[in-house]
Amino acid sequence: MNLALDLTTTSSIGYPVIFFGVLLGSIIPIVPTGAVVGAGAAVAMTTTGLSLPLVLLLSTLGAYVGDVATYAIARLGGDPAVRWLARHQHADRVASIREQFSRRGWQILVVGRLLPAGRIPVLLAAGALAYPWRRFLPTALIASLIWAAAYALLGVASGGIFDSPLVASLIATALVLVVTVLMAVIARHQHRAPDAGKLLRGGRATARLLLIWIIVTAALRAFDSLLPGFTMTQWWQPTVCALILGLIATVVWPLILRIALPFALFTLGLGSFIVIGAGALAIFNTVPGVEIENLRTAVAVTIGMAAVGALMSSVLAIDDDEIFFRRIARRGGTPKEMPHDTPPGVVFLQVDGLGYETVRRAVRDGDMPTLAAWLNEDTHTLTMWHTDWSSQTGASVSGILHGDNHDILGFRWYEKDRDHVMACAHPRDAAEIERRHSNGKGLLSGGGAGHGNLFTGDADHVTLTMSAVPVLGKGVRRGRHAKTGYGYYTYFARPVNVVRTFGSAIVDIVREIWASTSQKRRGVKPRIKRGGFYPIARSGTTVITRDVVVSAIIEDILAGRPVVYADFLGYDEVAHHSGIERFDALAVLRGIDQQIGRLHRATRLGPRPYYLVVLSDHGQTQGWAFANRFGEPIEKLIGRLCGGEPSDISKVTKPRNAAEGWQMNAALAEGGLIARRLRGRVERAGVSRELHRSPSGEPGEVARVAPGVVVVVSGHVAMVSFTEHEGRVPLETIEREYPELLPQLVDHPGVGFMLVRSSEFGPVVLGRDGLHRLATGVVIGEDPLKDYGPHAADLIRRTDEFPHCADIMINSRYEPETQTASPFEPHVGSHGGLGGPQTQGFLVYPTEFMPAADVVGAEALHQLFREWLTELGHPAPAEAAEEKVSEAVPLP
Repeated sequence: MNLALDLTTTSSIGYPVIFFGVLLGSIIPIVPTGAVVGAGAAVAMTTTGLSLPLVLLLSTLGAYVGDVATYAIARLGGDPAVRWLARHQHADRVASIREQFSRRGWQILVVGRLLPAGRIPVLLAAGALAYPWRRFLPTALIASLIWAAAYALLGVASGGIFDSPLVASLIATALVLVVTVLMAVIARHQHRAPDAGKLLRGGRATARLLLIWIIVTAALRAFDSLLPGFTMTQWWQPTVCALILGLIATVVWPLILRIALPFALFTLGLGSFIVIGAGALAIFNTVPGVEIENLRTAVAVTIGMAAVGALMSSVLAIDDDEIFFRRIARRGGTPKEMPHDTPPGVVFLQVDGLGYETVRRAVRDGDMPTLAAWLNEDTHTLTMWHTDWSSQTGASVSGILHGDNHDILGFRWYEKDRDHVMACAHPRDAAEIERRHSNGKGLLSGGGAGHGNLFTGDADHVTLTMSAVPVLGKGVRRGRHAKTGYGYYTYFARPVNVVRTFGSAIVDIVREIWASTSQKRRGVKPRIKRGGFYPIARSGTTVITRDVVVSAIIEDILAGRPVVYADFLGYDEVAHHSGIERFDALAVLRGIDQQIGRLHRATRLGPRPYYLVVLSDHGQTQGWAFANRFGEPIEKLIGRLCGGEPSDISKVTKPRNAAEGWQMNAALAEGGLIARRLRGRVERAGVSRELHRSPSGEPGEVARVAPGVVVVVSGHVAMVSFTEHEGRVPLETIEREYPELLPQLVDHPGVGFMLVRSSEFGPVVLGRDGLHRLATGVVIGEDPLKDYGPHAADLIRRTDEFPHCADIMINSRYEPETQTASPFEPHVGSHGGLGGPQTQGFLVYPTEFMPAADVVGAEALHQLFREWLTELGHPAPAEAAEEKVSEAVPLP
């Protein structure tokens, strides 16, 4: 009788059922092994007949022995045994797993164990590839333990809520079945197309979620012990709270963010944790036995959980790209079906400031492996294009996107008729520039998208675009940008993205401080000061905006948008402060190349095929900053030559080190050919050297370096305007009123050439040893443009015709032997004028596209892109495009 009772106790029946049930189901998948483990754990929670640790141990052993047996059959059983194991498996799936297995076998073993339909293909791949026993056995044991713990947690949660063993086991079984069905549904939907399946492998995200759930549960238990004001009295509560936190972050928070979007925008997503913390505080207080003291504690818990989730999702990712794509795809939904005759889309990726020669060396030296692979496989072609005189983003992007960059003199320039300095990086000025140059038929019109640009290109979908900044107000932005900032919103809507991005930003800040310190320690020259706010600003371009832009582009691909144009600004920013090919600039370049490769793979996710074109808006020329090299900035020099008082000049220029200023003055004493000719003209005219213009009232809104004199610099170009004269001031007037200005400037070792307008000869380019009359082509002495490229005269002649061309346009001196020039701004790598690599942009495009001939100017590049789109079948812009803004954008 006692024996009979012993044989019918819960333990005597339960333990063998758990072990042999899991073992049998692991070899012959006819038993729902997850349900066996979940029910056993539920019974252990509600009775004393089963021990939870022993249930976990037997489940692990059953799964482990079954996996080892299956692996042995796959490896040693011969072809009939392998065919028997693979009888219900899709051949493409097994082949795909084999390919991945050779790279990350242990991770695939772990994740494959968690998938209802993933274990057999993984074990088949391991056997076929003869995965070593010494690696397989410990990895399989770890995978079995994680699998058993994951399904046991479902039983633990059920047993913690229900007291009845029968109810708890039934609920646990139901939970396991629901999870299994959901994983199968996800797997079926994710395999919509062969290419998409390779990137979004069904079920693996669910497996990761289970693992993260386990880890977050453990982390909550740790917070219970370490964090004051946070207490969980029952051991099942961390499991439930981890689930609640996950639901808040993935379901509730995106809905709340649609209302609280401004709060999240202006805090770069950090404010989301305050809102989520408030929700967690309210919900946790409803869970019996959970005590959370205040909002600060709740925010700390949510930040900690997001950090754990971000860390573990990366650690457990079989493929980093897969998890990234899945997050985007989850937001973008199922790609819509498109007609079969839909033309391929084009994604234009601009690497800001990357010169042609630099990209060639980066491809050669392995700093841009993605582009190198394209060129080696002959799928793409690399060529050079020549920028306008204003080799900077404002002129280039306006020309590329709108086909028009007329009257854009620099990144900033002075408009005498409005007494206003236009700045491409100022929202209102950017909107005004686009108003002047857009006709509604930009490169991105007709449903395109633009991200991280200065101008919209008439796109309907834009993110981080200066001319469409929402704070401009009604009537100022161009276009119907209902989707302005959508990429920003969708990216920071996920707290995990916030943690991941800001964690990377902190790493980048540390990297910048280390690089700057290393330059100082090693005495690297040229260099500039890189402290203050710059490390934070750098991380904004190299990490934060980069991640947002990539996320938005993938959403565009999923939505099937026809044309996308995006700007990666990070390299340009770092090269300005570090140097064009210093190690930290190349490190940023490698990161951008990685994102380009990711986007190239992501194009397979869209409902239409895509081509990728990579280009730059200009290059950069390296050299000592003008102020550092010569002891004073160009503004101060001009102000002094025009009779400005030091106190007035200091209002528009920052004090610089003038230790070597006296040497520069001594060097100017002798003077060159053109300086002597200019002085001779003044002497023959009988003009006193002491004559300067007298002040005429208070200066306008723009600060003057001297009474009536405004100087604006943009990279390698300085623009001088005389405000007391309307229109363009001729050379003869400048000589009469400022007799020493032109001779001193033309003879300065930091000045390469100057453009002035003569009443007698028209536009004239002055250099130290010669002049060039652009109207007739006459050159006296040495041509001042000989070192500035074959297109210099034409580009300068075009600029001379701009309505707001300054009275004196000064270009820095370029040294062809060293390929260096001294920018007028405090930069190491710089651009904005003529001279060296700054004028040499690059273009990498598919080989089947029409070849790019000698492209000179951004407007010509726009025309080339438009021809490519037409060849692909994209419709031409409407003949009569809607005029979106009719009035000028008002000054602030």
